[in-house]
Amino acid sequence: MNFSVSQLQRFIYSHHFYSGVRRAAGTLLPILVLGGIFGMYATGLVATFGALCVAFIDQPGPHEHRIREMFGGALLGAITVAITGLASSHPLLIWLAVIGQCFWFSMLSVYGKKGGQIGFACLLLMTVTMHSPLSYDEVWVHTLTSFGGGLFYTLFSYSISRLMIMREKEQALSVALFATADYIARRADMYNLNIDLDQGYQKLIVCQSDMTEKHQAARDMVLRGLTRSHTQKNSRRIMLWNLFVEMIAILDTLVATRTDYALLRPTLAKSDALVFMRDALYKMSLDLEHIALAVSREKPVLHRSSVKAELRALEYEIELMHKTDFPTREPDVYRLCVEILRRLRNTARTIDRMVETTHDSSKAKPLHAIEVNNSLGHFLSRNQFRIGMLTSNLRLDSPFCRYALRVALAAGVAMVLSNMIPALARQGYWILLTVLIIMKPGFALTRQRNAWRLIGTLIGCAAAFAVLFSVHHETALFILMLVATIIGGSLLQINYMAASAFNTTAVLLAFHFLDPAATTVIGDRAVDTLIGSLVCFACSYFLPWWEAQYMPSLAKAAISANRTYLQAGLNYLAVLDQSGHNHQSPEVKHADLLWRLGRRNVHVAFSNFAEAFYRMMLEPKSRQKHVPAFNSLLIQNHMLASQIAAVMNILFTMTKPPEDLIAHMEELVSVLTVKQKFEMGNLTTEVGIPPLPPSITNNQYPDLLYPVKQLQRSVQGLYEDIRIIKSDQSQNGLSANSQAVAV
Repeated sequence: MNFSVSQLQRFIYSHHFYSGVRRAAGTLLPILVLGGIFGMYATGLVATFGALCVAFIDQPGPHEHRIREMFGGALLGAITVAITGLASSHPLLIWLAVIGQCFWFSMLSVYGKKGGQIGFACLLLMTVTMHSPLSYDEVWVHTLTSFGGGLFYTLFSYSISRLMIMREKEQALSVALFATADYIARRADMYNLNIDLDQGYQKLIVCQSDMTEKHQAARDMVLRGLTRSHTQKNSRRIMLWNLFVEMIAILDTLVATRTDYALLRPTLAKSDALVFMRDALYKMSLDLEHIALAVSREKPVLHRSSVKAELRALEYEIELMHKTDFPTREPDVYRLCVEILRRLRNTARTIDRMVETTHDSSKAKPLHAIEVNNSLGHFLSRNQFRIGMLTSNLRLDSPFCRYALRVALAAGVAMVLSNMIPALARQGYWILLTVLIIMKPGFALTRQRNAWRLIGTLIGCAAAFAVLFSVHHETALFILMLVATIIGGSLLQINYMAASAFNTTAVLLAFHFLDPAATTVIGDRAVDTLIGSLVCFACSYFLPWWEAQYMPSLAKAAISANRTYLQAGLNYLAVLDQSGHNHQSPEVKHADLLWRLGRRNVHVAFSNFAEAFYRMMLEPKSRQKHVPAFNSLLIQNHMLASQIAAVMNILFTMTKPPEDLIAHMEELVSVLTVKQKFEMGNLTTEVGIPPLPPSITNNQYPDLLYPVKQLQRSVQGLYEDIRIIKSDQSQNGLSANSQAVAV
């Protein structure tokens, strides 16, 4: 890919770098103030660890969520310090405390990504607290000091975020725009005959999953608080809202219609049409990159491309097709080319409006793609921390419980090694820390994190050795430690191996300041990390939860989301017809809201399905189940969602949609509903796929012919894939309760 906007520019102006600076400042201030000014280095270090615990929880997101999560993390961290400190002087109690806390804090992963971060932060505090035995009085001093450090960081981070609230919203939108640009570039690759279609499609799906996550993060930041009256008078907020609406419009235009590349490529292989389609999309992706960078820099777009030449050339190619018998020989390909030209024009116009929005934000008025009212809350993420979610997973068939047991076992093995081998006793806590960092709920994630952590640590050890060998000025070493801390924290969500390298360098430089006479600390860290990696590798096979066990439920969720999406579209169409296409009526607005929510939910369900599938592909071959069928299900779900959007958007513009087509779509909803009720022993049941209605087969609506046919094929494809999976499972005698595809 031609990077007009460099990765360095993306990083510097992203919320990752901004958050890294904030976390580094918030964690280092306690020891700088208490140690540097008052000479209380030990107390400052304890407060810094308390702040570091909260810093791990402090990830980009809505301020309301973050303040609750950080305060909760600080409170749990203080409890962790108290429990670990009280047990630190008793060999048996410290074992029980460590194993027990490893289990319970790992169980917090039931609350998703944020729960896992809180659990890890507490386990980090546990590890550093158990380093040295504490007396009864010292325990409470440590607890209060650690809690004070956590509270300090919470207030520091929240205050900075409130001052930089617009900056954080801009950065979240910028990241989403960059992700959209990457998706369009991957979409352009699909027109490149030199790129394998299957590999290109795999990259496209992965990119779409990443884009879906970034779009939701942007929703949570841009939409939150938008309904307040004073906010709607803020020109900068309105500009961000308008750019967000236009970004979603691009999603509707491109993502919502799947192109049949397998049909298009061989037919147009000798034509320049594919080249023009590809180049137009590449240029649009570059324009979106410049818009994203302009938003993050709070400046107007100064550099952009033009796709007029590509669009005119493509239009000329279509005219040449029309003059021949091509529309008769290849009607589907011809209509597809016309549709692609129409989509490219619409996307180009949208990007033009986005560029203009960055230039004249002072007079911006909100676009009403969705009514700016309390209904926006339906699109925002909500974090639920119900105790029932934890207790209901305390069973052996729960993947979260299995993960917690694996972590507890690995922690126990790490403690056994540090106690049995005298050479490891002094720094044995580092082995435990390595285990806690590497272990993840999924086998593939653990193995991947294991390799990254080991390589990153070795690189960091080498870098620290080189720095300490060549730099002897304390101020320079401190500056290097600060830079490594900032970069390491910034890269955690982007490149874990690089983050491990910088964090290891920062920690080793910090140990140098604490004990300049220590000469073996670098070698010790390398050995400890290697041992911790081996422990994780061995324990990852204990009660594993393979991704194949997730696939049935995720496939079911994707199909269900598509069914709901189609039903929401039909309901919207009915309400439109009843209101006489009065888009201002409350009923139409509510139906439009449900339609858009259905679209969002389809993207989320598809993203979850795709991510799990590709994680499964990283697991041992023997644990990969029904790969061709699940891959086909993935593609068919993607195609189905795209064609639902394409068909419904055309029907929304029609004064009188064809009744037989509406009835046909309702039958497809019934077919998709029946698929949810398949039972393992009922493989002979046939679900009749209704034939295309006469209005489509007679070509009365040319624009509808291709998407309706594709939609029909997708439903048929889903049916066939489900039957293949179920048939294979029946022949293999798999348990219906644990392995059957409940779709």
